[in-house]
Amino acid sequence: MDEGFTAAAMTVLKGLQPGEVVSYGEVAEQAGYPGAARAVGNLLKRVDGLPWWRVVNARGRLVPGHERRQSRLLRAEGITIRNAHVVG
Repeated sequence: MDEGFTAAAMTVLKGLQPGEVVSYGEVAEQAGYPGAARAVGNLLKRVDGLPWWRVVNARGRLVPGHERRQSRLLRAEGITIRNAHVVG
């Protein structure tokens, strides 16, 4: 993976504040790599310590297989979750 992408995406991810939810595509775009949503997902899988729970798909769906944990973490930050999707 491109080191420039990794550094830029990590900067965006580390800048996410409690209660802030973005899509993989939004992270990629803010990092200067529009269209690299899948690369953001891969980055979140391999780098510990990033706020992965604040990132959802373009439709607001939580990470498959991690819905319970992600829902709990987001609700603790004041985010409403319904049917494994961010509401609002």
